[in-house]
Amino acid sequence: MLGLRILEESPYACALDAHGTVLRLTPVHEHVRAPNTVLGWTVSDIAATTSAIGTAGVALLRFEGMDQDELGVWTAPGGARVAWFSDPDGNVLSVTEQAS
Repeated sequence: MLGLRILEESPYACALDAHGTVLRLTPVHEHVRAPNTVLGWTVSDIAATTSAIGTAGVALLRFEGMDQDELGVWTAPGGARVAWFSDPDGNVLSVTEQAS
């Protein structure tokens, strides 16, 4: 769904092409879901990114007590805009558009 091409896969790691950056993932024997964001990307247009994520079938997360807009985007006190979604294992991932 994210469009990351597998470069290498072994019992020890999976290397992905993250649009020119190698993203290396290590498998674990027992998954323990972290209560926080475990991986995030900086994007230039969060509205376009969240739209593309939704079109790919990924639901954005909403958190009680956070003032998220209709897209599910929260604006931090410093002006950065953040949206969250989960990977298939339930890990929380994010995209952030930095404040201008």
